[in-house]
Amino acid sequence: MPTILTPAERERARERPHDGDEGTGSGTGNGQRPPVDKRTGGNGDGDNWNNRPQGHRGPRERLSAARIGLFFALGGDLMFFVALVSIFFVNKQSGHFDAYSHYINEWLPTAIPSILWLNTAVLLLSSVSAEIARQGMFDERRTMDEWFGLGRPVSNRASAWLGVTLVLGGLFLAGQWVAWQQLAAQHVFFRSSMSSHFFYLITVTHAVHLFLGIGALVGALLVLWRSRSMMTRQVLVDGTVWYWHVMGVLWIFLFVLLEYGQ
Repeated sequence: MPTILTPAERERARERPHDGDEGTGSGTGNGQRPPVDKRTGGNGDGDNWNNRPQGHRGPRERLSAARIGLFFALGGDLMFFVALVSIFFVNKQSGHFDAYSHYINEWLPTAIPSILWLNTAVLLLSSVSAEIARQGMFDERRTMDEWFGLGRPVSNRASAWLGVTLVLGGLFLAGQWVAWQQLAAQHVFFRSSMSSHFFYLITVTHAVHLFLGIGALVGALLVLWRSRSMMTRQVLVDGTVWYWHVMGVLWIFLFVLLEYGQ
């Protein structure tokens, strides 16, 4: 005989969570349900993260917070480079009048080593490989296995592309070292002229920032291999790749400045 429920019992049954809804957690990639958020590999059903309290809204909130923190951190570095470029143009116009009232410009342009063109191409390719890794981590169709804890096909693929990015980043730094050695062979050093002073200052400072990016890539690879949390893997890869993109765009601007701005 079917169970007969009173109106009050029916109301309580509606409010009671269905089987399988408990223990869903935040989707850590170790057998739990994936989040709804499609930008982090959700499947479009289940809990609505937006209805949860702030700070507990799942991967999308964590990802947004990580991106905001990253770009605020990079803001100070970008302001430093803006100030550096401003001083570059001020010193470029520096000069003095001689005893005959002739204006003499003291700026002597530094010949840019041709290897910088190759280095720039290598850095652009590294951004492409990094973006392939980042996009793959948020491919909804391919991330389901990882959200359910059924292997790591997406993370393994992202690891391969981040490995390519790491190698290309190392080649870029090696190429920068070759450029400095070529200038040194021509007796162009940090203190040789005002333009060489800025060339070394700009390229070395950018190389230091890119070296930090290589450290971030190594950290992201370690997390992809060892972390059980799919959300953690996604957030770290996303932040690392965005940092790498910023360094790539910054270098394009600096390279154009050094090549054509002198």
